[in-house]
Amino acid sequence: MSTGTTSAITNGATQAPPAPPPVALRRNWRFQALWAGQAGSTLGLQIIDTAYPLLLLALTGSSTLAAAFGALQIGASVVFGIHGGAVADRYDRRRILIIGDSTRLIACASVPLAMALDRLTVAHSLLVAVVVGATIAYTGPVRLLAVRSVVPPEQLRQALAQDEARMSGAGLIGPPLAGALFGLGRAAPFVGTALTSLLALVVAVLVRFPGRPASQAGDATDTDHTDGTKDTGSANGAALAGYRYLARSALLRPILAVVLLINLAGTAMLLPVMVGLRGQGTSDAGIGLALAGEAVGALVGAVLVRRLHRLAGPGVLLLAVSWLTVPVILAPLLPGGPATVFAGLFLVGLGVPTLRVMIDLLVFQQVEDALRGRVIAATMTMFTVGMPAGMVGSGLLLDHLSPAAALGTVAALLAAGLVPATAGRTLRRATWPDRTAA
Repeated sequence: MSTGTTSAITNGATQAPPAPPPVALRRNWRFQALWAGQAGSTLGLQIIDTAYPLLLLALTGSSTLAAAFGALQIGASVVFGIHGGAVADRYDRRRILIIGDSTRLIACASVPLAMALDRLTVAHSLLVAVVVGATIAYTGPVRLLAVRSVVPPEQLRQALAQDEARMSGAGLIGPPLAGALFGLGRAAPFVGTALTSLLALVVAVLVRFPGRPASQAGDATDTDHTDGTKDTGSANGAALAGYRYLARSALLRPILAVVLLINLAGTAMLLPVMVGLRGQGTSDAGIGLALAGEAVGALVGAVLVRRLHRLAGPGVLLLAVSWLTVPVILAPLLPGGPATVFAGLFLVGLGVPTLRVMIDLLVFQQVEDALRGRVIAATMTMFTVGMPAGMVGSGLLLDHLSPAAALGTVAALLAAGLVPATAGRTLRRATWPDRTAA
């Protein structure tokens, strides 16, 4: 009996005290500072995405050159995205962020400087597009990893929901702010973009976060992942390792395919909607307000992330939002004009933060840190690839069809693409990952 008592006393004495509760997210200054820097960076990108086409259109009168800025920026982001993920997994991530933000600051500041010297050319503007796209490819994965590295697992959903508010807020504020600044002077929006880039750079310099992957030892062995996939030599910096991981994952593969379809269809519907609304006599301001419905919906949807995640599994939520997009594409054909378009986009926007957080959680929970940058970069690239295809496809459709017929075609193609994923069991049976297994 004395032995049992002694054992109990010994176990009680050696038992570790319970871990203190994590600091409230609103008091986590590193997260909030990184979030502010990322918000500034995203807002700056939204401003230049609107201001540069307006500038090139004013300089040249060519809509083709005005559209070339976005095409070059996206193209550079896709091309350099393959290397960007590998760099994030091999080198100090904080240093990558500082170098990338410094490069973008210099590129953005060069535009108002060239204007002041009356030396701005089309070639200069398009070169800035390439540089900005390249910096997105390198800093994008690092920003995602940096924000999440300073948040405990139990607060991850809350942190990601706040991050979605940043995305939605920038999407809502950026375009009208760019238009207002452009009205003050051609150089004003580019000065504003340079200031937001400076904010992001200052945060990257001041805030410290885990700068290197948790495992960078030269492991040449196969690494087992929680979904049963393997990555051979995941720490060797192979640029395509992220794509191989996504291709082997039975869950991530259909998820990424469906999101790619949504992005492609969502981009393809924009031009027919604008042409259709203009044909109904809607003003440019009215068209802009109608298209803001998705951003407003996403801003509201950021508050609903945790509730929707409790309501259904990730695959079911993805399919629900995807099928809701099909009738929304046809909303401009219904009575009500811009009000109907706004309402439809608002409904779809409600689910956008839920899907983004869903993908983030699946990648964050399942991929080891030494491979995470490449998987995130591959995911971002896969999403981006569909956007230029949607732009080009909508233009080709409008060359041969009316806006109503073009929208009907886009909706039909999206529905046809969703049928295999809906009929399969993988998405319908998918469950949320257990954070203790991460």
